[in-house]
Amino acid sequence: KSEVVHKVSIIPRSIGSLGYTFRRPTEDRYLMERRELQAKLAIALGGRAAETIFFDDISTGAADDLDKATEIARAMVTHYGMSDKLGLATFERQTSPLLGGTYLTHTHEFSEQTAQAIDHEVRGLLDNAFASARNVLEQNRSFIERCAAILLTQETLDEAELKALWSEATNMRVANKVTQLAS
Repeated sequence: KSEVVHKVSIIPRSIGSLGYTFRRPTEDRYLMERRELQAKLAIALGGRAAETIFFDDISTGAADDLDKATEIARAMVTHYGMSDKLGLATFERQTSPLLGGTYLTHTHEFSEQTAQAIDHEVRGLLDNAFASARNVLEQNRSFIERCAAILLTQETLDEAELKALWSEATNMRVANKVTQLAS
């Protein structure tokens, strides 16, 4: 159910993008569980979380990721009934196309109080995902720093290289734990 990282690069691909991570799903998917969407949120917020950890500041570089994360979180709350506070109701609908045309507008029929509750729930999902991303990054800081050092010299890491580096980092963590337990 996860996506495999196929390639990481520091080569800019577009304006505002200073690199990319190319992921591919392990299988075709039509449905996604809440925990999978929460993981997607954390992944999307990983760049912003990394800025706060490694640079102690933030930049405009995460703008597209923030937009995507907000879109996912809002859909979880307004379309998929994945908010414990707001329940199973959906709150935004796309109007039906006329004569085979495209969807033109979104409609929502709810109070200002519900709008505030939606905003609060979306914010909560994003805050939790950000905290999760920071936690994962902090736990794997040495692996990330090792990858970053290599990327500065060769600009791209492919799937096989990433797996080898991850295996190396995992083995080092296990060895460190064994050493700690032995002392």
